[in-house]
Formats: sequence, C-alpha cells, structure tokens
Amino acid sequence: MKSSFTALAALAVFAAPAFAQDLPQPVKARQGQFNIMALNLGVLGGMARGSVDYDAEAAQAAADSLVAVSKISQMAMWPEGSDADSIDGTRALPAIWGNIDDVMAKWADFGTAAEAMAAVAGTGKDAIGPNMGALGGACKACHDTYRAPE
Repeated sequence: MKSSFTALAALAVFAAPAFAQDLPQPVKARQGQFNIMALNLGVLGGMARGSVDYDAEAAQAAADSLVAVSKISQMAMWPEGSDADSIDGTRALPAIWGNIDDVMAKWADFGTAAEAMAAVAGTGKDAIGPNMGALGGACKACHDTYRAPE
C-alpha cells in the first residue's frame, strides 16, 4: 500500500509540471498575473463583504499589489496564436488580437481603478466597497468581450 501511494504521489509531482509546461511562457505569465489579481481582489472583496476582518495593512498590501500588476507591460504576454482556438489551457478569445488597442485600454482602466483603491484601502473598511465596483467593472469589461466562458 505504501509503495502504491508513493508511486501515485511521485506521478502527481512529476506530471503536474509536464502539463504546465505545455503552455507557452507568455500564456503562463499572463495567467500568473491574473492569479495574483484574483488573490488580492479576494482579500479586498472579503473585507468589503465582512467575511474577512478588516486589516488596514493587508488591505493596503492587496491594493498595492494590484497597482503593481497593472504596471506590468502586457504586449509580450499576448503573442498571436496564444488564444483558446489555437491552444488548450487558455480562455483568451481570438478577438483580442484584432482589438489589441481596446484590450490595452481596458488594462489601463484596471490600473486606474487599482490606483483609486490603493489611495483608500488602508483608511478603513467603508472605503473598500465603493472601489470594488470600479475594479470589478474594469475586469468585467475585458472578460465580457475577450474571455471565453468556463
């Protein structure tokens, strides 16, 4: 029994990186930034809803992280042929590459919303909620047009 468990565990450890390596580096990078965004939006959203106790330092750190991600240059992360129709493992729609200026404008809108959140996140729980709408709206604006549903 122990050897079967060990073999299964080893398979899981060594197989997972193989699957992750199937994606091109730019796709892994952009998915990584979106994971960082989701983590920090979750922290702020939990505080806004009251499901997580408000912590000024944690709120500010989450907001500052969103600003930092918003400043990452995007162009290298969106090479043509890295859409959901071309490769598995991404939800990026091909429309992105025909409208890259719009995508980058939406990215800039996210940055503006992140900066507004960072300006107030550490000042109190009541300041987070109103700014979550702008952040969520910035994300939704891009997802509605350029991301395939799950």
